[in-house]
Amino acid sequence: MFDLPLPIQPSPRPMGPVANGGTVASDPSLPFALTRMHRTPAALMSGTAAPVVVERFATLADAMQGAFELAEDNGSDAAPQLLAILDYDQRLILAGAASHGAVAWCHPVANALEARAVVTEAVQLRAQAGRAIDWHEPELAQRLLHRADLLDARLVDPLWRAFAARALQNAA
Repeated sequence: MFDLPLPIQPSPRPMGPVANGGTVASDPSLPFALTRMHRTPAALMSGTAAPVVVERFATLADAMQGAFELAEDNGSDAAPQLLAILDYDQRLILAGAASHGAVAWCHPVANALEARAVVTEAVQLRAQAGRAIDWHEPELAQRLLHRADLLDARLVDPLWRAFAARALQNAA
């Protein structure tokens, strides 16, 4: 489960977004799920803004490669989207912003103290975004919410923090 063959080799299978936003679960027993956030206004209001599984992978390296392929398929004109890799138990392993054919992975927090600071800052940014909406500044609110989401992306499950940090070091 923890094998991480590096350097990451290109995947021979086709990968990309599924038409109509459906999910692909070719083998639900595979431990790593590449997900994207489902952040439509309707999903946010209904409380169903859970991540959508794009594809499942046998290794973390394959999931990271799948994220890069998904970013390439989105093209350079697409708005940045948040991607996350979750384990079989839905614990966050890695997350990042995909745009312009690349994925900027967020480095995981190192400890509980740093996690609390990140949560505090994200809450403050969301509060500022709420005020920006009240002031009729939707672009500012969107930027603030995106920054808050990127901070949340650093909140890797404690089980995976050291492993994710090591994977990012090896991938660099």
